[in-house]
Amino acid sequence: MSDPNLLVGVNTGDDAAVYRMDEDTALIQTVDFFPPIVDDPYAFGQIAVANALSDVYAMGGKPLIALNVVGFPVALPKHILGTILIGGSDKAREAGTLIVGGHTVDDDEPKYGLSVTGVVRPGAEVTNAGAQPGDRLVLTKPLGTGIITTAGKQGVAPPDVIEAAVEVMSALNRSASEAMVSVGASACVDVTGFGLLGHLRGMTRASGVSATVSLDSIPFIEGAVRLAEEGVAPGGTHRNLESLEGDVAWDEGITDVQKILLADAQTSGGLLIAAAEGSIPALLDALEERGVETRAVIGEISAADGGAAIRVAL
Repeated sequence: MSDPNLLVGVNTGDDAAVYRMDEDTALIQTVDFFPPIVDDPYAFGQIAVANALSDVYAMGGKPLIALNVVGFPVALPKHILGTILIGGSDKAREAGTLIVGGHTVDDDEPKYGLSVTGVVRPGAEVTNAGAQPGDRLVLTKPLGTGIITTAGKQGVAPPDVIEAAVEVMSALNRSASEAMVSVGASACVDVTGFGLLGHLRGMTRASGVSATVSLDSIPFIEGAVRLAEEGVAPGGTHRNLESLEGDVAWDEGITDVQKILLADAQTSGGLLIAAAEGSIPALLDALEERGVETRAVIGEISAADGGAAIRVAL
């Protein structure tokens, strides 16, 4: 596609599309929906909306309006769908986003999400393609939601671990996005289905750089590591890890469990922000001031050297 007003399209695999309307306003467009990952329909609605809005936040934009995207079995009680939509509506209200309609189809498996329209000033959008050598990488939510929700489906996750994961997944990335914009970040992605390393690989490819992450600096939800050690992981996480072959260099001593954790398919994960080293103190302060609990500096960007795109260091 070629259009001078299409500022971000499909070429770099970014989080959303950006289309310039005039010199002051560009539209951000995205859509995301998925089947339930928790039993509580209200929590599912909240998580699905937080996840869909996250694509706009990752671009440094403000979500304005949204449409519900729903698949639901005719045979299931309608109050379940109502509870899902109430959860989504409450989360959208928290974000200051209006849900103005939507579309529903009969489906064997429930699915819910949003098509979202946001705005950003042209040229101010933050993409996955702007990372520069010397940038530091900051992660704003802990990892482990894929492993924990899979353990929940298998009935082996303690209730407090599931509760912690729901809290992480239902938290908006709005404050993290505002902090990122305030310091002028170089690049950003939200960490979702491709896992931390998969989304970082997308950033390195789009930016033409390499990256190093430190395993010891990466935060995990309490209980996720133990569940991974017990062999719990979704199929998507294993596929993520397989897809990273040749693109990731692992330091000697990194275990198979640790590799699984870094490839874990996330739902409504945090922002992975690349910012100049000199702006990192201001970014961490801005995150703290806005109440973002996870503010982990996990690695750095370097010039591409023809080797693996990512190195994982102990």
